[in-house]
Amino acid sequence: MHFKNVKGILSSSNNMNLYRGCLHGCIYCDSRSKCYHMEHDFEDIEIKANAIELLENTLKRKRKKCMLSTGAMTDPYIPLENEIKNVRKALLLTYQYGFGFTLITKSDLVLRDLDLLKAINEKTKCVVQMTLTTYDEDLCKKIEPNVSTTKKRVVALKKLHEAGIPTVVWLCPILPFINDTEENIRGILENCIEAKVTGIICFEMGVTLREGNREYFYKQLDRLFPQMKEKYIRTYGMQYQLSSPNNQKLMKLFHQLCKNNGIMHDNKQIFTYLNKFENKNNIQLNLFDQL
Repeated sequence: MHFKNVKGILSSSNNMNLYRGCLHGCIYCDSRSKCYHMEHDFEDIEIKANAIELLENTLKRKRKKCMLSTGAMTDPYIPLENEIKNVRKALLLTYQYGFGFTLITKSDLVLRDLDLLKAINEKTKCVVQMTLTTYDEDLCKKIEPNVSTTKKRVVALKKLHEAGIPTVVWLCPILPFINDTEENIRGILENCIEAKVTGIICFEMGVTLREGNREYFYKQLDRLFPQMKEKYIRTYGMQYQLSSPNNQKLMKLFHQLCKNNGIMHDNKQIFTYLNKFENKNNIQLNLFDQL
């Protein structure tokens, strides 16, 4: 790991990455792509040394409350978070200054901060997003080796729901010829139904490969799934979007199961929900004034 001072912490869309790089080892990780201009080894975690100071200064100056987010590029709950605690510090500032919050993770370490997530959600809105790709635990350990298994993530989703925290699942990527089966998709969706998730984001069944990401992915295929790389190259060449041959059938199953169980499954609707700031104190005050 290494420390670096940065000039800013919040993007124009109010997203932040408190770390750069990851040790989860997911074989398909898009964040390895060269287009993101990471100037250090992906496993050499960059810790933004002044991130919390910058965040507080930014929140003090913001005139309008909004939803803050993290996890788009680097999972906020990498193992180093146990030591550095930047996510917890950011959540505390979010609560203190009255902002909403949403995060994307694959780790049940999120439960460590359940007290702050609940506090934010009681005042405004807090949504935890969790990526699920693989129902089978053995396969999960192969393609996402250094992170909480699917079962642990589902337990976390259930505990978050019990605590009143709304949850959204990212059903992606679904790797062609590896986990693009009806059994896998049905198993994940049954977990989501049991966990009472609010919504599931799924663009289609497949994976995207960019320069940097593609090379790492194919290296892992050679190691874990002999001759699979050759099948990918024969089928897709150098395409960016690799759609599963089972995409149409699996997407129909996805939408039908979500509809039958009252789970939000329109991506646009979910993103609108995630980005909408809610001041629950004001809502309660307005209701009181009407009585």
